[in-house]
Amino acid sequence: MIEVKLDFKSQIKQGIPNELPVFKPYDDSVNHAPKRKDILNIEEKKLALQNALRYFEPQHHEVLSKEFLDELNTYGRIYMYRFRPDYEMYARPIDEYPGHSEQAKAIMLMIQNNLDPKVAQHPHELITYGGNGAVFQNWAQYLLTMQYLSEITDEQTLVMYSGHPMGLFPSHPEAPRVVVTNGMMIPNYSKPDDWEKYNALGVTQFGQMTAGSYMYIGPQGIVHGTTITVLNAFRKINKSPRGGLFVTAGLGGMSGAQPKAGNIAGCVTVCAEVNPKAIKVRHEQGWVDEVHEDLDELCNRVRQAKTNKEVVSLAYKGNIVDVWKIFDQENIKIDIGSDQTSLHNPWAGGYYPVGYSYEESNKLMAKNPEKFKKAVQDSLRKQVDAINAHTAKGTYFFDYGNAFLLEASRANAKIYKNETGKMIDKSECKNPDKFAYPSYVQDIMGPMCFDYGFGPFRWVCASGKDEDLDKTDQLACEVLQQQSENAPIEIKQQMQDNITWIQGAKANKLVVGSKARILYADAEGRMKIAKAFNDAIKTGEIGPVILGRDHHDVSGTDSPYRETSNIYDGSQFTADMSIQNVIGDSFRGATWVSIHNGGGVGWGEVINGGFGMVLDGSKLAERRLKSMLHWDVNNGISRRAWARNDGAIFAIKRAMEDEPLLKVTLAQQVKEDEINKLL
Repeated sequence: MIEVKLDFKSQIKQGIPNELPVFKPYDDSVNHAPKRKDILNIEEKKLALQNALRYFEPQHHEVLSKEFLDELNTYGRIYMYRFRPDYEMYARPIDEYPGHSEQAKAIMLMIQNNLDPKVAQHPHELITYGGNGAVFQNWAQYLLTMQYLSEITDEQTLVMYSGHPMGLFPSHPEAPRVVVTNGMMIPNYSKPDDWEKYNALGVTQFGQMTAGSYMYIGPQGIVHGTTITVLNAFRKINKSPRGGLFVTAGLGGMSGAQPKAGNIAGCVTVCAEVNPKAIKVRHEQGWVDEVHEDLDELCNRVRQAKTNKEVVSLAYKGNIVDVWKIFDQENIKIDIGSDQTSLHNPWAGGYYPVGYSYEESNKLMAKNPEKFKKAVQDSLRKQVDAINAHTAKGTYFFDYGNAFLLEASRANAKIYKNETGKMIDKSECKNPDKFAYPSYVQDIMGPMCFDYGFGPFRWVCASGKDEDLDKTDQLACEVLQQQSENAPIEIKQQMQDNITWIQGAKANKLVVGSKARILYADAEGRMKIAKAFNDAIKTGEIGPVILGRDHHDVSGTDSPYRETSNIYDGSQFTADMSIQNVIGDSFRGATWVSIHNGGGVGWGEVINGGFGMVLDGSKLAERRLKSMLHWDVNNGISRRAWARNDGAIFAIKRAMEDEPLLKVTLAQQVKEDEINKLL
């Protein structure tokens, strides 16, 4: 019997095949997720197997049960490697996808982009970035989801439960085509080990932000945000980036953007990374200029670069703790410093302790998790001690929203200051929620961008054509330049930064995967750019465009140690804004919406929501983009204004002047001395 090989569209429409595919051996050439903690008891492992096998016909259970148990014991999860597709994984042009709904085809494009090996951190484990930010829990979920999307009509909505496609439900053309939830736990079951347990059982997942919501555009997104952050960090210390030194850690899915951003900002960047494969990828991509393995050699190269005021990025293959320490010993002045290791996931590969190799750490975290945890916390204490030595000399250090300060405080590192300015640990601290160092949102993104409504607006050209991306760059730049001419002084700098960014976007070779772009825009800018795109689609100048944003935005995320860390009225620990955001987006025209527990700062520490919107040149798309984008931004500005943030008060008053139907409750100013008299 001759086996007939199905073409791509037929494979998508097939879903989970009736006959078992050929077993696929573990591919050592791919960057894999570390083995997860062996957290399930025997009864729970039985349940995990039952949960996995329910995707398959009973005649396959005998073979698959043994295979899945081996995966569970070997890797700590059931990934179903056998069912990984044979076709190449990347974002194809939209017309290459099967189906009845153009909106659904766009979502298939975005899903495949998230799993593209050039984009994804651990593609065979369906993890896009952050060490555990998953699109799906296993390959059966991927196959079934893609099949559903190939069948869906504009009279249906696909419901996604933490990677599991619950099914197609009747709805209507104005409803979202897909609604996604990830990790939405009962609050008392949202500790780190709860994720380990329930993810191993196959009933929930950590969707990060744009991983589980199908809106990751490769590291370009974080390149832009990091460029803005680095530029403004140097502005805060009144220093030009030229000849300045930026020191940080991490070259993974998100953190890999740091050296590229440093180059665009114009400084010297040193970025440490322990994973050789991650360094290799970033170096081959041209996102880091040089790789160094010797600390003395690194010190000499940094001195040379600072003296010559070079724009250069240097990767150090080793532990960041050693870099902070040697630069202190050698009196190398660090101007700005941060860290972007995945400390939201500290016990399962997000952070590697000093004194252990990459391989030793991976073995230790699986075989002796308690010892590994102690090693990580010891390493954090050493790193903080070294950082404190530098900040005493004038270094500006900020938390980059990766839970660095939070986990350092839990490790009892000296991350607080007493009344005299002495660095102390948590046991001596009167206010354990107030760290000695700011989050970058507190100091930079919050007051300079989010309060004014500026956040990471992004789009993808669904045609896959370079010329469409060039045209959208041109249209976006024209809108920003027109907007800048009449912009108030309060937002002039934000406007100019983004004009500079979009003008140099192509030259900086930022595209990895889909033909995507990002810039920071306010509600007015987003609506005008989107309308310009929709008009160009209508006249046939470009193909369909998919709009989205990072969840790390004005309104999308409630995160007390990151996105809402500059909210000081006590509401930074509430999650009303993100929930209201995704509800409002869903009935104002979003093509898909998502809401997640967990993100850059970790499981149980944040609730974040996102959306996707397909522009097709129609009047309906124009109405949707105006309604949804206006709400998507002004919801967050309103909340920030109610928290008495000056920039947000300015922005929401301006928004109400422009839109008569917008009427927001404004906070009255309260004199603090009157309160002090009473207490």
